[in-house]
Amino acid sequence: MKSSLPWVVLAISLGFVLVAGYEWNDDGEERVLVNNKCKCVTVTSKFVPSKDNPEEEVLERNIRIIVPLKSRQNISDPTSPLRTNFVYRMTELCKKCDPIEIELGGETYQAQQSTSCNEPETCYTYDRDKCYTTTIPFVYHGETKQIQAALTPTSCYAD
Repeated sequence: MKSSLPWVVLAISLGFVLVAGYEWNDDGEERVLVNNKCKCVTVTSKFVPSKDNPEEEVLERNIRIIVPLKSRQNISDPTSPLRTNFVYRMTELCKKCDPIEIELGGETYQAQQSTSCNEPETCYTYDRDKCYTTTIPFVYHGETKQIQAALTPTSCYAD
């Protein structure tokens, strides 16, 4: 008989990751915990009546993943092969890398809530707020030049 202990540990650790950033909400509204546009993932949660005991509320989580079927292995290179492997780790999706200010002993420090913020993130689609470019051949008066072209023009050029 196989031990279910590893699965219990995994479930508990994922629960801690998502509950750690959760604020209590009495209005029954759904809260967005993660909205990762780079990986096309949204994680929401809300309190709903328990099926076993309607007088109790339980936390319901919804994970929506949109898999971009025509995504390239290198999204900045339109000639790279199509991506066939998509990996979603809750710990990576839930990390918060924006520094926050905390006060300790009368002094203010900057801190991050994650330790793996320096690692590059693999995106499965364009982040519309980031400028992506690629080099293309451009023929002008019979002469071919390699020039940079914007793959997301609205984020590469100011209004």
